Amino acid sequence: MQFEHQQEILESGLRLVTVPMSVPSVTVLAMVGVGSRYESQRVNGISHFLEHMVFKGTAKYPTALSLSSVVDGVGAEFNAFTGKEYTGFYVKAGSAHLPLAIEVIGEMLFRPRLEAVEMEREKGVIIEEINMYEDQPIRDIGNVFDSLLYSSSSLGWEVIGTKDTIRGMRKEDFEEHMQRWYEPQNMVLGLAGDGQKMADVRSQMLDLIQKYFKKSTNQLISKSTNQLIKQKFSQDRLAVKVKYKKTEQAHFILGVRGLPRGHKDRYAMGVLSTILGGNMSSRLFIEVRERRGLAYYVRSGVEVYQEAGSLGIQAGVELAKIEEAVKVMVAELAKVKQKGKGVIKESEVTKAKEYLKGKLLLDWEDSREVAGEYVEDWLAEGRVRTAEEIIGGVEAVTLAEVRRLAGEVLVGKHLNLAVIGPYSEPDKFEKLLQL
Repeated sequence: MQFEHQQEILESGLRLVTVPMSVPSVTVLAMVGVGSRYESQRVNGISHFLEHMVFKGTAKYPTALSLSSVVDGVGAEFNAFTGKEYTGFYVKAGSAHLPLAIEVIGEMLFRPRLEAVEMEREKGVIIEEINMYEDQPIRDIGNVFDSLLYSSSSLGWEVIGTKDTIRGMRKEDFEEHMQRWYEPQNMVLGLAGDGQKMADVRSQMLDLIQKYFKKSTNQLISKSTNQLIKQKFSQDRLAVKVKYKKTEQAHFILGVRGLPRGHKDRYAMGVLSTILGGNMSSRLFIEVRERRGLAYYVRSGVEVYQEAGSLGIQAGVELAKIEEAVKVMVAELAKVKQKGKGVIKESEVTKAKEYLKGKLLLDWEDSREVAGEYVEDWLAEGRVRTAEEIIGGVEAVTLAEVRRLAGEVLVGKHLNLAVIGPYSEPDKFEKLLQL
């Protein structure tokens, strides 16, 4: 699959990438280089809170109803998301409505009303969102795992914030946050979809972009986010964190520290994760669910940040069987890194590579996925990887690389276990983590 994308940096400092596709839709996606890790503790959660607030009305569309109505009126969808290192906003619409999609994104990013009365009302909404996640340990376990890995850093804070920080936020906090971070030079704008339509309305498209994404004289963001935070994370002994909660099922993540963004072994890490728990024929899915019936879901995943990362395996199990499940997983990790019949085989690497390539090809049928891939790369890594480069990177992974990486990262003293359930003694879990 090949996309003839175009990159340019506009006078305002905005990075613009356009990706023509043979589809009848178009996605306009803007990412801002700020997330929860760049917040102070007093306003932890403000990036996510602001994401909510821009949907409450803009200068041209002054209410939530008028803003959503103009999007609903053309059958489009719009949404936003906040992570630890960036915040994103997108509109996906039929290609005939490309100008409207750009206008809506521009209005939300640069002309939100941010009314105090709406902020106070939205505090209740976000607190209920926090309550919702608290009642969903399958989601909350990721927060517990991050707080274990990054306890000394804002990377360990929850993106959504806490009830106390949400209640304490003021209108001035949002205005300062926008002034500091919501500037064109701290953004990447991506347009992916109907190539013919983008070519036909290019002049109108650029006029609209320049209307909203204007050059700023703001000096607050004179440093890049990469310069603002540089931390080193290390670990010399295994670690366990247990969050006590009365549940019918125990949820846990067993994992290790991984690789930062852009690492040379990024593709090998994806292959290793896939072999361990990336699909229904993966080692741990077969061993934990199919052979032993210990869990409904078992999955692995990789998280990456500027200078850190992780490889985690998550499962939900019967309360009385969590120790057995953890033992099985630890034993499988030991097999993977040792010589013998349990060592990773060439056939496993080949299958994992084909799986990853197939998933990528399916994702890239969607203009939203394509826009996200190109925009995130440019924002987070300073460069865009083409579809050919990504596929080539996966294809180039060798058995030797995966075995070496497994030996480097699957180290007993680097194991971390986060647990949610009716348990209060982490010591009993520590005894299980012996690779």
